[in-house]
Amino acid sequence: MEELIGLAIAMVGTAMAVFMAGIGSAIGIATAARTATGVLSEKPELYGKVFLLVVLPSTQGVYGFLVGYNLVGAIIGPEAPQLTLWTGIAILAACLPVAIGGLASGIHQGRVGAAGILMAAKKPEMAFKAGVIYAVMVELYAVLGWLISTLATSAIIGWANTAAKG
Repeated sequence: MEELIGLAIAMVGTAMAVFMAGIGSAIGIATAARTATGVLSEKPELYGKVFLLVVLPSTQGVYGFLVGYNLVGAIIGPEAPQLTLWTGIAILAACLPVAIGGLASGIHQGRVGAAGILMAAKKPEMAFKAGVIYAVMVELYAVLGWLISTLATSAIIGWANTAAKG
């Protein structure tokens, strides 16, 4: 019974990684896209310059998906270790950096992208110099969350596999 509870808790962490990062991406893209549609209705020639600012927040969802994909492969299947309650809690905790980081950075990257789009409407030559660079600075925190979650979940699964064998 404890193994099922550990697995359930680990799956909650996996779902949080995927869905919270995905929600951040969706909100960020929607925020930037609303601004882009307003600007493009007046200046359609700026499409190429604003496109990247609209799609940049999509990466947070990708990071959450990658963590979730790797975890599902590691905790479900014939080679998966039996997860104790505490291992399940550890996996859930290890998913929080990408979940919370993806949610927050996705939303804020969309806001930064929207501001960059408005700037590009007035000074198109600044779209990449400032707009994209500032949005990429927000991306750093999503990348850090993804790396920490990936490293931590891999270490926990490796430890669980070692403990199960020995």
